[in-house]
Formats: sequence, structure tokens, C-alpha cells
Amino acid sequence: MKIQDIYIYPIKSLGGTRVEKAQVLTKGFRWDRRWMLVDESGKFLTQRTLHHMALLQVSLQEESLKVQHKHQPELTLEIPFVPETDEFITVNVWEDSLKGQIVSSRANQWFSKILKVNCKLVFMPESTVRNVEEKYSTNGETVSFADAMPYLLIGQCSLDDLNQKLDTPVPMERFRPNIVFSGGKAFEEDLWSEIIIGETRFKVTKPCARCVLTTVDQNTGTKGKEPLRTLATYRLKDKKVLFGQNLISLDHGVIKIGDKIIIK
Repeated sequence: MKIQDIYIYPIKSLGGTRVEKAQVLTKGFRWDRRWMLVDESGKFLTQRTLHHMALLQVSLQEESLKVQHKHQPELTLEIPFVPETDEFITVNVWEDSLKGQIVSSRANQWFSKILKVNCKLVFMPESTVRNVEEKYSTNGETVSFADAMPYLLIGQCSLDDLNQKLDTPVPMERFRPNIVFSGGKAFEEDLWSEIIIGETRFKVTKPCARCVLTTVDQNTGTKGKEPLRTLATYRLKDKKVLFGQNLISLDHGVIKIGDKIIIK
């Protein structure tokens, strides 16, 4: 078994970018979900309700992010890695309240116009600490603006198994993994407790419970019923539809496509 794909999602719930290698940090890959859009009350925004967020693609540049509309490439925004303001506001991700740094008024105006909702883009500096839920933590790990865990891993064979049951196959991007591996058997990742990728150790913490975001077509920004409806027929446990495994990193390091996975 080896690493097939690595994905980073710099801005929570916008399109991700595939990379050849990534720096493993406690909060997640470097630059992964370090930015987030919030409404006027500071609550995080996602494709769960704003399906057309899927149409905004984010890529990593040398010293900035580039955001581009998938169907209107002239709609482009460049965001320097360093925020342009020193203003902090309280933002909310599920039950967590924390401080986010306002990136720029320019970014706020651009996203508000595109998404047709008043919103702000915030950044998570190193000074902002958001702890992983204690029962899943090993050494007081922290997490970015991700829903709950720093990393999500899925086997390609697991997706292949699902697609055999669907009338129209879905791509892996519906599930927003950080790490995709080839080889092994479908849902083999369900059985793991600790793995090594390259020279970096990861703890498998819990299965990922899936939501309606998986039913949003990432090319059209429209919502359907699949693959959640089919997954519910055979991946339902305690009223949760499970697909993929959440991880925390036990080391810092770099992983790259082609690295082998060692099961401990």
C-alpha cells in the first residue's frame, strides 16, 4: 500500500489542491484549513448550506493563495500568506470559539460579492490554539479550522467499492480527504490504529461521519442525494454514515506521493 494522492484545503470548504508532498504538522498539513469564511456573527460557512462554495478553487502560490471561480476564471483573488490587518474577531467552528485574524477588507468584499452573503475571511495564526477532543488526543494535539481532526485518510479501494454500488460514480473530491492510498482491500483503513507514512507516525483516531456536503457536485455546486443514500445502506453505525478515517500526527515530517504505508 502506498500514498496515491495528497490534498490540501487552504480555505475551509472551498476547493482543494493536489500536491506531490506536504509538511506534516500537529494542526494538519502546512496551510491546510488555516483560512475560513465566517458570517457576520462569526459562524463558519460551508458547502452544507452554501453549495456554490464548491465552485471556488484554491491553489498554493509561492507566497500566497490563488482563488479562482471554476466557471468564470476571470474572477480571481490573490491572498498573501500574511494577513493585511491586525484585527481579530471571535469565530465559531461547531462548539469551539476561538480567535481568527481578519485577512483584508478586499478579501471580505470579494467573497461577499461572489457568495452573495456578507462574510469575512479569517486566518488562524499560531497564537490561536484549538484542541483536539481530549478522548482522541495523545499529546494535547491541536487542530486547524477543520471540522474536528487534523487529517483524513481514505483508501482508493473503499471508493471503488462504493462506486460499484452507484448508478453514477463519484470522484474522491466529494469526501475531501488529505491522504488517499492505493492497494489493500476496501475499508481496510477501518482496522488500523497506528500507521507510518515515510518516517512519520499517525494515530488513527475515529471513523469520519459523513454529511450532506458529500452530495454536492464539486463541478456544478448543486446538491443531490448520492452517495450518502447508498452509503447509508451499508456504512451506517449508531445513526452515522461512516467513510474514511481521521488521524492525528505523532511526529512532524514530510510525506510524499509514492510513500509506503506501514501498519503498526
